[in-house]
Amino acid sequence: MSPVLAGVLQLLALLVALGLSYRPLGDHMARVYSSEKHLRVEKWIYKGIGANPSVQMRWPAYLRGVLGFSAVSVLFLYLLQRVQGSLPGSLGFVSIDPDQAFNTAASFVANTNWQSYYGEQAMGHVVQTGGLAVQNFLSAAVGMAVAVALVRGFARSRTGELGNFWSDLVRGTFRVLLPISVIGALVLVACGAIQNFSGIHEVGQFMGGTQQWNGGAVASQEVIKELGTNGGGYFNANSSHPFENPSGLSNLFEIYLILVIPFALTRTFGRMVGSLKQGYAILGTMATIWLGFTALMMWTEFAHHGPAFDIAGGAMEGKETRFGIGGSSIFAVATTLTSTGAVNSFHSSYTGFGGGITMLGMQLGEIAPGGVGSGLYGMLIMAVIAVFVAGLMVGRTPEYLGRKIGTREITFAACYILITPALVLGFTAVAMALDTPADSMTNSGAHGFSEILYAYTSGANNNGSAFAGLNADTQWFNSTIGIAMLLGRFLPMVFVLALAGSLAEQTPVPQTAGTLRTEKPLFTGLLVGTILIITGLTYFPALALGPLAEGLAA
Repeated sequence: MSPVLAGVLQLLALLVALGLSYRPLGDHMARVYSSEKHLRVEKWIYKGIGANPSVQMRWPAYLRGVLGFSAVSVLFLYLLQRVQGSLPGSLGFVSIDPDQAFNTAASFVANTNWQSYYGEQAMGHVVQTGGLAVQNFLSAAVGMAVAVALVRGFARSRTGELGNFWSDLVRGTFRVLLPISVIGALVLVACGAIQNFSGIHEVGQFMGGTQQWNGGAVASQEVIKELGTNGGGYFNANSSHPFENPSGLSNLFEIYLILVIPFALTRTFGRMVGSLKQGYAILGTMATIWLGFTALMMWTEFAHHGPAFDIAGGAMEGKETRFGIGGSSIFAVATTLTSTGAVNSFHSSYTGFGGGITMLGMQLGEIAPGGVGSGLYGMLIMAVIAVFVAGLMVGRTPEYLGRKIGTREITFAACYILITPALVLGFTAVAMALDTPADSMTNSGAHGFSEILYAYTSGANNNGSAFAGLNADTQWFNSTIGIAMLLGRFLPMVFVLALAGSLAEQTPVPQTAGTLRTEKPLFTGLLVGTILIITGLTYFPALALGPLAEGLAA
């Protein structure tokens, strides 16, 4: 079988699996977030934390819950790393340095999972399972809660109430993420992923000598890292490591885990606002961009340029032979169009245009389908902007789902889309202007610039993948990328919840002959165009200095 055909068949199998999961999972999540009943274990948790799950919150109270819970999570994870050397199950590893502990705590709480350390050489079992894996669940549940709050803003009227953050957080964890993770971990173990708490082993190498390897609860962490679009690997090689991702089958399953909840949330959205067609319109936008990026990536990586490419069947540098170009390309697009950041190949070794595609996927805002929760609310913000632009074109007050998009609403939406580019471009410019950050670059010229741009793009967009070629374990990068991750995660949430509160306070306006039909393919095309134009105008100058210059030079 040719490598191209194998890649196409993998993509088709993935589409079938996602299609079969879309309706049941989307409907299940709609029931979870709409139910008034609480499970017994959930009642115990509410009692333990002193929360009343029946109290409805307006957006300032909901935001305080998000920020307060996340701040405590950062502090707990930071302290856990700082005392690692005194904990049982540390495998003899010392405590993490302050700057790296801050970076890691910010990373996992912000659903970024950027890692400037070697997992198997730095983190013991307690930190991996009691700290990092727990945050993989909680940070994902926070993103889902904020998305559901925005959906309620469209669904409710004359109230301003967005639900209860603590209830949404607990339900997302125990009714959605945990059950799928248990089943998924068993699948990964069956595929060959390891799951144990063994110590460090010394193993022989094929060419002589020995190497040290430690075990760990890898399968259970791997499944939530993908399902929650987190991305942090148990080992430094991440999802290219055979202990995490043993085969082509496990690779396809992990891609499925990355995409299944973000896509299914569009049906949840349709159910909760009372119009499945609206959910299909958002799904169509996400799917169009995702399939387009996947096709472009496979084309540029399969393109033959010289004898080495002809023999390998494409650009195999930096890719695992058990995945091939097709499996690596699909994984790379899935992980950079979501906020996952897991990698099964070396993005820095992709062709110039291939590296640019991974970078552009993050710069879109990771909305196709995006992270768990963050993809949906990011796409809905873009929908608000698209409706506003359409209203300006015809001289009519813009409306979306029966809500007027006025000055207040468009201000919140504009602030949302400006935050991340300001962080990415600002930190990149400062890093390139200073001497010390530039010393961390393995390469010079366009590729070296791409390494810096990719790092801050990944951090501020809460992706977490790396171009791999940049030494990010320095005080400068640990601190600045940590700040970018926290601001890139929580500042947008401020404007999302403020917009949700504003929408929920409105009285719905009736649909008229002049109302833009946002469930039609025409709107899907408008939304795709709006996303690409906004991203292009924002990032094209920077991309022209990096991946585009490198690709044209090749």
